[in-house]
Amino acid sequence: MATVVGSALTALALSGCGMSLFFPVVEESTPFPQDVDPSIEPYYSQVLRWEQCGDFQCATATAPLDWDDPSAGDIELALIRQPAREDRIGSLLVNPGGPGVSGYNVVAEALDTAVTEPIQDRYDIVGFDPRGVGRSTAVTCLEDDDLDRLLYGSAAGSRGSDTWLTAQNERTHSFGQACLANTGALLANVDTVSTARDLDMLRAALGEEHLDYLGFSYGAYLGTVYAGTYPDRVGRIVLDGAIDPALGDAQITIAQAQGLEAALRSYLAACMPAATCPFQGTVDDAMATVRGILDAVSKNPIASTDGRLLTADTLLIAIAAPLYDADTWPALDTLFGTVVAGQAEFALTIVDGYYGRTPEGEYDGNQMEALRAIRCLDYPAQNSVAVMKEQGRALTEAAPHLGPYLAYGDLACLSWPHRSERAPAPITAPGAAPILVLGTTNDPATPYAWAVAVASQLESGVLVTLQGEGHTAFNAGNACVDAIVEQYLLDGVVTAADVVC
Repeated sequence: MATVVGSALTALALSGCGMSLFFPVVEESTPFPQDVDPSIEPYYSQVLRWEQCGDFQCATATAPLDWDDPSAGDIELALIRQPAREDRIGSLLVNPGGPGVSGYNVVAEALDTAVTEPIQDRYDIVGFDPRGVGRSTAVTCLEDDDLDRLLYGSAAGSRGSDTWLTAQNERTHSFGQACLANTGALLANVDTVSTARDLDMLRAALGEEHLDYLGFSYGAYLGTVYAGTYPDRVGRIVLDGAIDPALGDAQITIAQAQGLEAALRSYLAACMPAATCPFQGTVDDAMATVRGILDAVSKNPIASTDGRLLTADTLLIAIAAPLYDADTWPALDTLFGTVVAGQAEFALTIVDGYYGRTPEGEYDGNQMEALRAIRCLDYPAQNSVAVMKEQGRALTEAAPHLGPYLAYGDLACLSWPHRSERAPAPITAPGAAPILVLGTTNDPATPYAWAVAVASQLESGVLVTLQGEGHTAFNAGNACVDAIVEQYLLDGVVTAADVVC
């Protein structure tokens, strides 16, 4: 899966919420008596002890390191919640995506961007850092300086050449070995199925018979996997920016490349009538100019004042991130203008926000490291260079301007310490309660076709379409979408048929 894909909330899931002061327990949960195997029953029946932490309540749950071998040890999962302010319906667990984005931080710092006020009134909003992420038992790989060199360095050779492929493989191999050395056995157990099992345990520990859940982007994929694993425990689940579980990595990358190009075209069409737009001519001319900029930076990376390099890979992230939301498109005007002028700082500021790097050069989370670890367990990587090159040609044909710079994604996981055993397949969740699937027609990261596919695969899937731009649809300014989601979560009202907003 392309590394540019994450969550529409990524930029808002910044650093820790600064709530280091914890107070005596304010409430203990009453677990739901779930009938499960005796070996995992203690996890399901654990009592969560909520402590005051600033304006919120925080708790720590315990999960098995390996759900298939609970005797192998335990991990911790960090939770935060805002209690319902009016008549309580239950707990709504929220995942903002990534993988690797901190659900804890989103609740602590950006809750209003994820969940509307009427839902906050009636639900305990529960954020959590999935296994491997943030405040939970986390994937740990490199010190900050070493991570800088990995993310902001340049491999030898021209892109796609044998020299470049060898250098890239050596870089990713070294990174994987560092993750293995510093993370240990957890590195083999951060796959999405394991996280879905954590999610079910959290549901029971919170005292809920069924899961009510709001997932964005990768969080929608997590919700899909949960529904397929526990269809009888589905409550009210919203999948916003769904990912088709039947697709392999190569298919996903092509669709994402096409989605990013479509969004880039929309930006250019909106930009070019303005006198401040850095492009001239037609949209096709401007798309060719963008490709030319990427090619130039690929050949000659631009050094920033602190020595880091703006490479084609980092520039692609800087282009993609503002495309997630039409409100951030103006940042692209400045981005392209500064890059053409040979300046890297503005572009790297965008990339820093994506990676969670502070102006002081510190990383306030482990989003990139967790993303790599989870992705490599979720998507099998093939090891044929010839196939990689053929896939690169297919990418260039499907998305000629950005596609070449999304190729060779298998290198990221080719020499990873643990190989994926997952076989992509549809998820049907037979017998599940109705599940709401949201898709935006020009979503640059999770193409609309995926929402259509997921809603069709799920036996109880209901599709809600937002005609427009941007990554994810709920709480993004469309009253039609928000009303449908609120009626569903608050009253259990499901639209009679697929609806278009």
